[in-house]
Amino acid sequence: METLGFMLAALSPFNLLLAVAGVAAGIIIGSLPGLSATMAVAVLVPVTFGMPTESALILLGAIYTGAIYGGSYAAILVNTPGTPSAIATTFDGYPMARRGDGDLAVTLSTLSSVIGGLVGGLALFCLAPLLALVALKFGPVEYFWLAIFGLTLISSLSEGSTLKGFIGAGIGLLLSTVGVAVIGGDTRYTFGSQFLLGGVETISALIGLYCIPVLIELVATPSEHLKPPEASRGVRFREGVSLMFRGKWNALRSAIIGTIVAILPGAGGSIASLVSYSEARRASPRSAQFGKGEPDGIIATETANNATVGGGFIPTFVLGIPGTPPDAVILGALLVQGFRTGPEMFTTNASVTYTFMGGLLVATVLMLPIGLLIGRYAFKSIVSVPKAILVPTIAFMTIIGTYAIRNNPFDVVVMVVLGVAGWLLARWGIKPSPIVLGLILGPIAEQGFVQGYLMGNATGSLAGVFFGRPLSLGIIALTVLFVLYPLWSARRKRIHGEALAHE
Repeated sequence: METLGFMLAALSPFNLLLAVAGVAAGIIIGSLPGLSATMAVAVLVPVTFGMPTESALILLGAIYTGAIYGGSYAAILVNTPGTPSAIATTFDGYPMARRGDGDLAVTLSTLSSVIGGLVGGLALFCLAPLLALVALKFGPVEYFWLAIFGLTLISSLSEGSTLKGFIGAGIGLLLSTVGVAVIGGDTRYTFGSQFLLGGVETISALIGLYCIPVLIELVATPSEHLKPPEASRGVRFREGVSLMFRGKWNALRSAIIGTIVAILPGAGGSIASLVSYSEARRASPRSAQFGKGEPDGIIATETANNATVGGGFIPTFVLGIPGTPPDAVILGALLVQGFRTGPEMFTTNASVTYTFMGGLLVATVLMLPIGLLIGRYAFKSIVSVPKAILVPTIAFMTIIGTYAIRNNPFDVVVMVVLGVAGWLLARWGIKPSPIVLGLILGPIAEQGFVQGYLMGNATGSLAGVFFGRPLSLGIIALTVLFVLYPLWSARRKRIHGEALAHE
C-alpha cells in the first residue's frame, strides 16, 4: 500500500508538468537527425540539479521516453532514423508515407510506443530484482555471440540477397575497426589522420548512410517526395487501434523482446527493434509485405524500442550497470544527487524509486495525446513543404546534428562521404541497415572476442570458454537458425515454383 502511495506522488501538479514538458521536449529533440536520446537527456541534466531527486528523475525519464518515440517521425517521413533505435522503423514506415499513409504510420508508432513503454515500465516495477540477475550471467563471450547473432539477423533481413546483406555487415565491421582498438590500444586504418583516432562516429555514419541518399533522390527525382492524403483524415486513430488489435500478439512479443534485450548492458533499442522486426516477419502470414509498408513492421519495432526504456532501468537501479547509454547519463545524475544504486533503491530510497516508476508510466501515457498532436502537424508540414525548402533544411539539420555530437568538423566530412558511398551501394542492392549494425556491433564483438580469447589462453581451454557455457550455446543455436532460415525459405519457394511450372 505504501508503494502505491509513492507511485501516486508522481501525479502531483509539479511532477505532471515536468512529465508533459519532458515528453514534448524529448519528442522534438528525438525527431531531429543526429540529436539522439542520449544527447537529449545529457543536455538537460543540468536543469535538474536544483530539483527534488524524484522530480529530476521523472523529467529525465520523460525526456528519454519522448526522444525514443520521436525518432520514428524522421524515420517515417524522411527515411532517416532520428535515433539509432528507429533504424528498423524506416523499413515499413517510409514506404507507408510514400503511398500516402504517413499519418497512419505515425499513429501506429504512437500507439506501439505507448504499449511498449507501459510493458517496460511494468516490468521495471514488478520484476526488477529478478530480471537483473540475468544480466549478471552475461560475460564477454556471451556478448561476442550476441553481437554475432545481431549481425546475422540484420543480414537475413536484407531485401533480395542474403549475400549482399552479409557484404553490408562486413563493410560495417570494417568501419568499426577504424581508430584506436577497443583492447590493446593499437591504431588502425587512420592513414595518419588524427581525426580518425576516435573512429567512425556511429550517429554521423547513421545520418550519412540514411539521410544523404534520401537528399540525393529528392534532388534527382521531379516527383513529389511524399504522396499527400486525398482529404484531411485527422490522425486516423480508429484505424490505428484496429491495426494494433489485429497485431496484439506481435506487440506483446515485441515488448517482451525489448524488455529482455534492454537488461543486457550495451544492447540497446537498435538491437531490440531489429530482433523484434525479424520475429514479426518470421511469424506473420504477410511476411512478403514486410519492407513494402506493412503496419506490423512498425508495430514490432516501435513497441520493442520503447520497451527498452523501462527494461534498461532494471540493471541500472539494481546493479548500477546502465542498460542503455541514456541510462548511463541518468545514473550519473543520480550520483550527483547523492543516491547510490543497488538494493537500497528499493528499501531506504523506496519513495524516490517508486515515485519515479509512477512518473515513467505517467509520461508514457501522456505520450499518446502529445505524440498524436505533434505527429499530425509534423506529417502535414513535411507533405506540404516544397522540395526547394525541404532539401536544404534537412541538409542543414544533418550538418548541425553531426557537428554537435563531438564538435568535430571532420565528422561532417565522414558523414557526407559515407552518405555518397551508401547511395552508390544502395544502387547495387546493398542496403544501409547491415552497414550501420556492423558498425554498432563491431566493437561489442571485438571486445567480447578478445577478452574471451585471453580468458581461454589463461585457463588453457579456449573451446570451453567459447562453447562451454549454456547461454553461449543457446545464442549460437539462435544464430544458426536465423542464418539458415532465409536460405531454407528461399529453397522451399524455389522448389514450390518449379513444381507449379511443371503442372
